[in-house]
Amino acid sequence: MRQRIIVCPLIENDGAYLLCKMPSDRGVFPGQWALSGGGMEVGEKIEEALRREIREELGEGLKIAEITPWTFRDDVRTKTYPDGSTEEIYMIYLIFDCRSTNRDIAINDEFGDYAWVRPGEFNTFDLNAATRVTLTAKGLL
Repeated sequence: MRQRIIVCPLIENDGAYLLCKMPSDRGVFPGQWALSGGGMEVGEKIEEALRREIREELGEGLKIAEITPWTFRDDVRTKTYPDGSTEEIYMIYLIFDCRSTNRDIAINDEFGDYAWVRPGEFNTFDLNAATRVTLTAKGLL
């Protein structure tokens, strides 16, 4: 089984948190709402990977003012690829509290939509299991 280290920003701006909707046909959580983030590349330092993932997935315009390591978790997930094939992956999640100074988002094709969500509104979204665990541990859900 392949192992991936995943960097996940929990991005807050003015009391709301960023959620992204996964495409319905691929990924680890097809069609569900999640935190952004992704796998570290060989040779990357943790913060470099986090900032790269934010730039790639959310665009150059989003400005992150603060990054604070918060927690980590692990689990095994099944990833579905665009061709329909699947793979079980052991995932280690490194989760960071991040504060942005703006909401200038330009999602890439890894997401279908995004939303800034205030505590108390999370239950109106179809959250994936990992995001639900994270938000519960943070006291937001």
